[in-house]
Amino acid sequence: MVSAELARDVVGITGNVISLFLFMSPVPTFVQIWKKKSVEQFSAAPYLATLINCVVWVLYGLPIVHPHSTLVWTINGAGTAIEIVYLVLFIIHSDSKKRLKVLLIVLAEVIFMAVLTTLVLTLVHTTKKRTVIVGVVAIVFNAMMYAAPLSVMKMVITTKSVEYMPFFISLASLANGVAWSAYALIKFDPFILVIHLPLSLSCSS
Repeated sequence: MVSAELARDVVGITGNVISLFLFMSPVPTFVQIWKKKSVEQFSAAPYLATLINCVVWVLYGLPIVHPHSTLVWTINGAGTAIEIVYLVLFIIHSDSKKRLKVLLIVLAEVIFMAVLTTLVLTLVHTTKKRTVIVGVVAIVFNAMMYAAPLSVMKMVITTKSVEYMPFFISLASLANGVAWSAYALIKFDPFILVIHLPLSLSCSS
């Protein structure tokens, strides 16, 4: 019989692979930016939101915050690195006004994470309480990160066209939500479950 721990590892690794695919999905956009040497009308908002979301989840997955969550911080660590690359390319190919705006937001995110990490690790002395605090913050930033895809879903419903929602990205989002929901249910983690279960349900509807 497969142990719960092994099953959790398997679905967690699956979730890592699918999440990595989703993190890499904007690559064609940045190839286009690189070729044209301009960000044109593209917005940095999705990448800024994903960056802060990933960094918060890295903090959440650390053993000193939420033990036994290696697969949470590994994928979000990879996501953090990928988003940094995207933002560096965005900054390089932006005009001065956009560049300054993005840099200021990144600075604000760095300051926020430094303050959050310092307060959680110095003032909160149990992993249970740290988990709750960082988990709530993570849910907030996760909602921000998923705001863009939800707006796309609204566009699909309004236009009655799937042009703005590629099938494979939608399928990957569904699989990602299912994998992480299963991961959260095997060893109950309400914070991971609350962000992925609604996503998997919305993608399947």
